[in-house]
Amino acid sequence: MSRARERPSKNILLCAPRGFCAGVDRAIQIVELALVKFGPPVYVRHEIVHNRYVVESLRSKGAVFVEELDEVPEGDAPVIFSAHGVAKSVPDAARAKGIFYLDATCPLVSKVHMEAERRFESGNEILLIGHAGHPEVIGTMGQLPQGTVRLIENVEDAKTIQPANSEKLAYITQTTLSVDDTKEMVGILRDRFPNIRSPHKDDICYATTNRQEAVKKIAPECDAMIVVGAPNSSNSQRLREVAERSGCETAILIQSANEIDWDMFDDKKTVGITAGASAPEILVDEVIEAFRKKFKINVDVRVTATESVSFKLPRELRSAAAE
Repeated sequence: MSRARERPSKNILLCAPRGFCAGVDRAIQIVELALVKFGPPVYVRHEIVHNRYVVESLRSKGAVFVEELDEVPEGDAPVIFSAHGVAKSVPDAARAKGIFYLDATCPLVSKVHMEAERRFESGNEILLIGHAGHPEVIGTMGQLPQGTVRLIENVEDAKTIQPANSEKLAYITQTTLSVDDTKEMVGILRDRFPNIRSPHKDDICYATTNRQEAVKKIAPECDAMIVVGAPNSSNSQRLREVAERSGCETAILIQSANEIDWDMFDDKKTVGITAGASAPEILVDEVIEAFRKKFKINVDVRVTATESVSFKLPRELRSAAAE
């Protein structure tokens, strides 16, 4: 009797921390608790977080996702603003329409909003390091009068921007940027404008920093890296870029195990796996299980930081959470 061909071996290096951050966890809880307290439908303006699995899961429970408040019918159903934050005009419009809303903006994004307002009120011109069109950037720029925040997207922008008054200048950043890219841009701004005001504490959030650091640590050992996350997720895209820059020649971003191109992994002995801050752990589990079905795998969890951050829920939902 012939022996069955033994499955090839693969080493899996699993980043820790990975996946959900405290802000994402809070935002999802807000939608789930609102559904419990108020019953469906609950309206959510834009994707609550950038993850298709999360959005579809909440939709199946009764959440209705809309792009703008005009799509919300008259009635008592609450509207929830996404974790990315919104311009001031959005809650203003909700109040004008008599819409009850819950704000799921990540508190670390709200910190950036407050920083921008304080610096602006002190007479500073505001430079925002971030990606044009990203919901967080739109929301942050929308905290101040139109045209008063100037966007810096890359090193070239940092080298060429000409402020009205270099002595009254402050910068803030999107929370999900590449730590290294941002450091380079900030360095250029500080060289050009020595008196530029910086945030009291770095705007790039702890989760973005920790997940990028975890990838940097394992990337040199990996023949390939898988980042589980959505293509419109800034922090997930940055993880893929960090993997490539840190010595891993093949780094891909996938939304689920179904998107894995197995031919890509034929000659790869060591595969790193991580997940963006809005990707649930079940998607990581499915990727590992897919590898287990095809290969003999050894999973090595690499812990580079421990996280214990949590954020309070809105007052209107705390009783529902207690129950």
